[in-house]
Formats: sequence, C-alpha cells, structure tokens
Amino acid sequence: MNTPEEELKINWRTRPTETVSIEIPQDTLESLKKVAASKDMPLAALIKFYIGQSLRQDLTKIFAENLLEKTAKVLSRHIESEEEVSTIIREIKAETTR
Repeated sequence: MNTPEEELKINWRTRPTETVSIEIPQDTLESLKKVAASKDMPLAALIKFYIGQSLRQDLTKIFAENLLEKTAKVLSRHIESEEEVSTIIREIKAETTR
C-alpha cells in the first residue's frame, strides 16, 4: 500500500523554454498584476496559465474540425447523397455543442 507521500507525489515534466518579449497595453498589464496578486501567484505564471488554457481550447477546436472533415469524407464514400452527408455532419455538430 502507498504511503500518503507517495500518493501525492507530483512528477513535473521539464520542457525546453524560450524567452519572448511582447508588448502589452499598460492597463491590461495592471489588470493582470491585480489578478495574479489575488490568486497569490507570479505574473509570469498567470500569463502562462492563460496562454496554455486558450491554446488547449484552440487545439481542441482544430482537432474537432479535422475530425468532422474526415468523418464527412468517410461518409461520402458510403453515402451517395451530399445532402444526406451534410445533414449528418450538421446533426453531429448540433449534438456536440449542447
């Protein structure tokens, strides 16, 4: 049986990093600083969190769009009616956005 220390062990994965410089409007930077302070975290960590969160959302959207495109291609090989394929794809989109 694992000890509590073993169960809570976190393995951090280090990845290569690169420093970038971006211009941020001063009022936005001040807002970021306030949010970081309220979360008791460094400003850089908050910015990385926001970038990572948005990146994951966008990558998920791209993956879903690619999956639907491939699904439409497969369906069109088995179903002759373009209208029927389009109807199926629209139905899938409607079901997944609920």
